[in-house]
Amino acid sequence: MEGFQELKTRFEPWWNQAIQYINQIPEEQLYVALGVLIFTILFFILIRLFKRTKSNTIVLTGLSGSGKTVLFYQLRDGSSHQGTVTSMEPNEGTFVLHSEKTKNGKTKPVHLVDVPGHSRLRPKLDDFLPQAAGLVFVVDALEFLPNCRAASEYLYDVLTKASVVTKKIPVLILCNKTDKVTAHTKEFIRKQMEKEIDKLRASRSAVSEADIANEFTLGVPGEVFSFSQCHNKVTVAEASGLKGEISQVEQFIREHLPKRQTDPGLLQCLYQVLVSGEEDRELSPRPSDKAWLSTFALVSRDVTWNF
Repeated sequence: MEGFQELKTRFEPWWNQAIQYINQIPEEQLYVALGVLIFTILFFILIRLFKRTKSNTIVLTGLSGSGKTVLFYQLRDGSSHQGTVTSMEPNEGTFVLHSEKTKNGKTKPVHLVDVPGHSRLRPKLDDFLPQAAGLVFVVDALEFLPNCRAASEYLYDVLTKASVVTKKIPVLILCNKTDKVTAHTKEFIRKQMEKEIDKLRASRSAVSEADIANEFTLGVPGEVFSFSQCHNKVTVAEASGLKGEISQVEQFIREHLPKRQTDPGLLQCLYQVLVSGEEDRELSPRPSDKAWLSTFALVSRDVTWNF
């Protein structure tokens, strides 16, 4: 009890000084401080409620024999699993990329799906596209010329799917088996596929008008087709599944793994509510507002504040 009285005696002068200081503050400023406190609490509540996570699904697709399953195992286990046969069912799993398992710190798992390339099994692709954060279209660089037409037709179908266009799913055209001497380069494959797709645009234009399933077309009318004209981002890379040379596809996957995001519109709305406390004051940030909001930016890395 004596210790409590001693502590009370020690802090009583400080308490009295604090009360005097508060009494000297204009009432309007006290209300502003209380409002800032309330909005701060609401801000952190809204941050927790409205944070969104993008899908971590990456889809592998392409013609049969292009090496999708080997790439799947390389990404998962770091081995080619030689002796694999043509897949009749999708291979899928959620795991940390094999190359990242030895890294210190947090690593993000990927949900990887290997969709069979057989023409009868390709409709299974539609089951995974709505959740896809990225799509890897695997091309056999060694046997490219005999399969150029078929691969281009399949890629055309993928790029004109409503789910790919509306969600702007990024597509990586991965030229596999480039370790072989007679394999074609990614530049050659890109140009040849662009030429084939340009031909397909002309031959399918009339069909697309009558077929309600084809909701989108590729390219710019009157111009030669290039992948840069697509609604979504299309890039080209090289790999060798058998030799484990898959750094470029790993980079693509890392770039499209989910990042925690906060809706900037919601936060800007909160900001406007804060600065509009007085009817006659313009909606322009004060220095104190900037400092307050800068603190919030530290906990919402994906939000860019433009003052």
